[in-house]
Amino acid sequence: MKLYKRKFCELYEMSSGISTKPEQSGHGSPFLSFSSVFKNYFLEDNLKDLMHTSVNEQNKYSIKKGDIFLTRTSETIHELGMSSVALKDYENATYSGFLKRLRPIQNDQTYYKYMAFYLRSKIFRDTMTNNAVLTLRASLNEDIFSYIDLLLPPYEEQKKIGDFLFLIEEKLKTNNKIFSKLENIIEEIFRQWFIQFQFPDSNGKAYKSNNGEMVYSETLKKEIPIGWDCLTLSEVIDNVRTGLNPRKHFSLGKGKNFYVTIKNINQSNVILDDKCDMINDEAIKIINKRSDLKSGDILFTSIEPVGTTYLISKKPKNWNINESVFSIRPDKNKISSEILYLLLGSKEMKAYTKNVSAGSIHKGIRIELLKNFNFCFGPKEIMTNFTQIIKPKFDYLKKIEEENSKLINLRDWILPMLINGQIKI
Repeated sequence: MKLYKRKFCELYEMSSGISTKPEQSGHGSPFLSFSSVFKNYFLEDNLKDLMHTSVNEQNKYSIKKGDIFLTRTSETIHELGMSSVALKDYENATYSGFLKRLRPIQNDQTYYKYMAFYLRSKIFRDTMTNNAVLTLRASLNEDIFSYIDLLLPPYEEQKKIGDFLFLIEEKLKTNNKIFSKLENIIEEIFRQWFIQFQFPDSNGKAYKSNNGEMVYSETLKKEIPIGWDCLTLSEVIDNVRTGLNPRKHFSLGKGKNFYVTIKNINQSNVILDDKCDMINDEAIKIINKRSDLKSGDILFTSIEPVGTTYLISKKPKNWNINESVFSIRPDKNKISSEILYLLLGSKEMKAYTKNVSAGSIHKGIRIELLKNFNFCFGPKEIMTNFTQIIKPKFDYLKKIEEENSKLINLRDWILPMLINGQIKI
């Protein structure tokens, strides 16, 4: 398939976003923020942020179907010019001054769904990185835009490629919605049993609502079911470990293994992508001796944002953690991995870590303080019954996670070959 070279500036017009004041934020009309563009190939159906803007501003800084938005500034050059594409018109919406809008001035040279993937491909990302301006912060200006060339297949091929890759993106989006809803259900069941004490009594009815006997806990400063204990985290875990700082031990940037830091951990997810530092086989062996990650361990970020958690379902083969991530292993005779994971991610744990975290630059929590966290612990029968109910739901979450990983790998593997014409739809 023949590729055609086109000047970016001959296909799109570039405009800067709106400059706003703090008092405009949080009310008014839909507003496209830096983070929304940075995280998504396509703009979300409903823009979550709001900004008070005038009719003139809404016309000048409008968002229309086919518009491309690029991040204008970043801490690092590799995160500059991340793109997101509008799939529809957004009524009364405006966009941030930290973004650039590219509006098509043609309708037969570029296909918006194709451009969403092309602009996030390694081919274009390398072009952007090589042409970026790096001062104190990486910045994107219109001069870069004027001399960047695009290598594009014919329009009809763009449509086939864009529509195919969009189906993968839609499947990922659907999976993520299912994942989020199921997570919310799991967390709600946990709160009903262990926070609100509405677990099933001997008659299958909600314990507290049906006059279950309660006793006051001086430690927790609240009533808890009779027969339940107040424990510290240290009483139900086997150990807490951390990863390793490179320093004199190994070097970053070499090898095919991922070196996971707090930036690579989202709630319930470890992101292994090109933003992750890489290490070689020797380095991962060194870290393994310290962290000893196993199935059933829970990762817990120890510095801001403190308390982001991830339940390891399979022993990692090609990744390990740095020293800012704790690996917490449950004592399986006392507590299941699933209950410990929910406990570590609970609102109560987040409130506790916020109170005890310290640090002048980045606040963090020490292992001993984490171990001192107090919580209400039920009888073994209650803990076992809860785990039996919740484990199949966790297994399904892992199934979704694995499917998403395969879809992302497929998308990233097939994209350059489609763009270069090595394979066709």
